[in-house]
Amino acid sequence: MSKPQIISDKNKKSLSIKKILAKKILSKKFRKKNLVIVVGGDGFMLKTLKNNNNKLKQFYGINSGNYGFLMNKFSSKNIIKNLSKAQMISISPLEMTVKNKKNQRKKSLAINEVSVLRQSRQAASLSIKQGSKLIIKELVSDGVLVSTPAGSTAYNLSVHGPILSLNSRKLSISPISPFRPRRWKGKIVNDKNKVIITNLNPSKRPISAVADNLEVRNARSIIVRTKTNIKFNLLYDNNRSLQKKIKIEQLRKETS
Repeated sequence: MSKPQIISDKNKKSLSIKKILAKKILSKKFRKKNLVIVVGGDGFMLKTLKNNNNKLKQFYGINSGNYGFLMNKFSSKNIIKNLSKAQMISISPLEMTVKNKKNQRKKSLAINEVSVLRQSRQAASLSIKQGSKLIIKELVSDGVLVSTPAGSTAYNLSVHGPILSLNSRKLSISPISPFRPRRWKGKIVNDKNKVIITNLNPSKRPISAVADNLEVRNARSIIVRTKTNIKFNLLYDNNRSLQKKIKIEQLRKETS
């Protein structure tokens, strides 16, 4: 039996929910060990996960933002029951390794996606490989996304990428406003091999690489791989599991 830790964003709504939670759980103990309650939006949850890279911790998100895809709906009346009965899903992040124009290497984790974006008015010119296999020789576009299943309903969906099931062991590679080849829709690949994105014209067509919300500018090459040795444990209410949310988005896409 242990008491949960509460981490909240600094906006008024988050702090208000945190205050209510502190009163309700002050005298309560839970069977779930290493329970962390995160109050905020999806962005705050992503930041919290990366700052607490501990495979033993279990994170229960409470939405105080807008969409809150990674979060649960707050219920003051049912919060104790919801925390006790929440179901866990484990997800692995992507690791982005970027080499910039000075040949410096920078690494960062991404739970949703790695975005490669044009950095100037010039469209990006990219080649994409998975392992030794060439996926596309030259993509001229505003950029490209490599998305996890958990992130496939976020930015990836906005650029018309496919929605992936959590247990698919796949990644989505989706172009952003492709110019050449204009009709290339991207590709679904397995998550076993690294994805290598190379800037074909870094002097004239600079690009930046973004892991969720961390940006590296003037990228020459980007390597993206699934870090299966890292697991983030997310907790969801019984009727609002991450799998169910993804399925709902799949159905919305099919009927839209």
